[in-house]
Amino acid sequence: MKQDHTAVRPWRMINRRKSRQVMVGNVPVGGGAPITVQSMTNTPTTDVRATIEQIHRLEAVGADIVRVSCPDEESSAALKEITANVSVPIVADIHFHYKRGIEAAQNGAACLRINPGNIGSEARVREVIKAAKDYNCSMRIGVNAGSLERDLLEKYGEPCPDAMLESALRHIRILEDNDFFNFKISCKASDVFMSVAAYQLLAEACDYPLHLGITEAGGFRSGTIKSSIGMGNMLWAGIGDTIRVSLSADPVEEIKVGFDILKSLGLRHRGVNVISCPSCARQQFDVIKTVEALEERLSHITTPMTLSIIGCVVNGPGEALMTDIGLTGGGNGIHQIYLGGDKAHRLNSGDQSIIEHIVALVEEKAAEIEQTSKKQAA
Repeated sequence: MKQDHTAVRPWRMINRRKSRQVMVGNVPVGGGAPITVQSMTNTPTTDVRATIEQIHRLEAVGADIVRVSCPDEESSAALKEITANVSVPIVADIHFHYKRGIEAAQNGAACLRINPGNIGSEARVREVIKAAKDYNCSMRIGVNAGSLERDLLEKYGEPCPDAMLESALRHIRILEDNDFFNFKISCKASDVFMSVAAYQLLAEACDYPLHLGITEAGGFRSGTIKSSIGMGNMLWAGIGDTIRVSLSADPVEEIKVGFDILKSLGLRHRGVNVISCPSCARQQFDVIKTVEALEERLSHITTPMTLSIIGCVVNGPGEALMTDIGLTGGGNGIHQIYLGGDKAHRLNSGDQSIIEHIVALVEEKAAEIEQTSKKQAA
């Protein structure tokens, strides 16, 4: 019996926390908007060409928002040319010097990442808030376990969820007291337990949009695992409106991992979701090499769809029932192709490359889905 793999089932439902909505440029965050995925450039901001090129690479893999460091006047000045040459909204990362925030707002930043308590007197905070209002910038309060205020460390003895919450509420009050509410908040730690606990407390204490992350998560492999466990727990609980996967790796990988986390929870759908077996002695073709090649060859597809690549008939037919396109390995190099859960045709891997055939089917399906969407929108 063919299964409807698009059906919404109660045990798959995530009830997202209700939050107010802010705008980062033209991108809504919170208030029921799709959870956005962001990264941060690691080029010197003053190297305008390199920074623009990196942002274009991030845009190509689906980045919704990109953050850029502005540690000095030259960097905040460079934002003017950078923002004029990219499509994605830019968040200016500001630490300590209030003038950088004002300059970033003037030079096209869509959002300012600050800690109000770190940029000086209330008068200076008011100047940054005025610039944000004048230039239609939102803000992100960025609380980090590694840079908590000294008095909070003395009070609690060490970084902990309660200290992080108190820091966040302190910064919230500064903005609210200055009649500014157009902001989101992050409450990050490198420790998964601390991060999750802090975000849970913050989610209950306010209704502002939350920027999720496990900060300084590590290299590509270990950082992906830590981020998936930490953010996966929070997202499953309905917490989170925008995410950044912090990896010691190419920022492009942060975007890819971010989408994969959201995709695995059914919270965002972009590109091909490949369901594949780990391979074993039953496999009738080289599953690992096939999947590696297909993920690379299909990286240009942005249309949401599912593809199952299973090496034998034990689980292959069952998985194919629930995917748009399926391949199940068969004996003597004769494999079964499924389309929409139904048997479609056999594929002789000796006559035609498995990879080329699957790529052609996926591209054809993507074009069909896009054409249908256009007709429905017309």
